[in-house]
Amino acid sequence: MFKTAQGQITTVPDIAKKIFDYIMSDMTESYEITIGTDSQNFDRTKMVEVIAVHKKGKGGTFFYNIEFIHLITNLKQKINEETGRSLFVANDLFDALEELFMENDMLIDDLDVSFQIHCDIGRAGKTSVLIKEIVSWVTSQGFVCLIKPDSYAASGIADKFSK
Repeated sequence: MFKTAQGQITTVPDIAKKIFDYIMSDMTESYEITIGTDSQNFDRTKMVEVIAVHKKGKGGTFFYNIEFIHLITNLKQKINEETGRSLFVANDLFDALEELFMENDMLIDDLDVSFQIHCDIGRAGKTSVLIKEIVSWVTSQGFVCLIKPDSYAASGIADKFSK
């Protein structure tokens, strides 16, 4: 279960409806819908998935989900788990949004809306060796992939909640 930025419990279909309404309230604007996941190790691994919606130049909002899973100590496995979770959420959200737009005789492609997966990897540090693999995986699923320092949904918002 996801929570709103204010901490209220919500679901992916409800998030899709909120995003749909947000976009429909001003269809002339540009929107970025970003999904990112970050994790931290404690006695278990704390995974935080984030859906962020940004009306370019005018702010936005986000939703997050926290889940504790078995401890993952291998960095590549951890990054793969984070990326897989982001892709799963992105596909669910995209399908729900696409359905809402189609019910209203519209296509999401007709509007200025971009979908991005934000990965908590970057050119500096141990994750740099994973960039090609992770970016290829995400782009093969039809999404734009951003890495640090541009991956704010993962390296900013999700990171804040994972600590």
